[in-house]
Amino acid sequence: MRKIPLLAELSDEEIIPLKSELRIRTYAKREVVLHKGGQGDGLLFLLAGQLQVIDITEDGRAIGLRMLVPGDFFGEIALINGTTRSASVVAMSDVLVAFLPAPVAMRLFSHSPSVAAHMLRHLAQKIQRDSEFRALLSINNTTKRIFNFIILMQKRDANGAVVENLPTHQDIANMINTSRETVTRALLTLAQQGIVQKEPHRLLIKNPEALQKLAQAE
Repeated sequence: MRKIPLLAELSDEEIIPLKSELRIRTYAKREVVLHKGGQGDGLLFLLAGQLQVIDITEDGRAIGLRMLVPGDFFGEIALINGTTRSASVVAMSDVLVAFLPAPVAMRLFSHSPSVAAHMLRHLAQKIQRDSEFRALLSINNTTKRIFNFIILMQKRDANGAVVENLPTHQDIANMINTSRETVTRALLTLAQQGIVQKEPHRLLIKNPEALQKLAQAE
């Protein structure tokens, strides 16, 4: 439980009661973990594997909203608002999930300053990320949209800029409303120009400045 950022700063006295409340669940690849419209009956933590948050458009298309990796939590909006789930969550691999019932999670939010502070930061970052993603989807040029998606997903580590847990080309296409072939061509172009380097499950960005110029080019 200490590996879950939301719970990492809890004291032993706070952690111990939670252990008996957590319910561990497993899901197979492509299985739906949360259904849009379902009740906000608890807070969930991804312990292993990869999940994707998706929404279904009126014409039946699945639009990927974001990826979840181990340590992430989800289902917090419906829980806090007392509303139904606003999106579905689908397993992109075999996954291990921990479920914390709503009354326990809400008590944790109200009684733990570290959890409350972490949740506030998370919600602020989520609002900013959603705003950036809406701006990305408004870009008409699909190739530029892909370049901006990579910039939005990148993080800094010891090796520089990197996109960890890189989604498949099809998943990227679903998220930014383009085709898998277009994503493949764009990433191949970046690799041929030495701007990125594909590694297992991640994308190393070797020349962030060049990527930024391509993303902003007229």
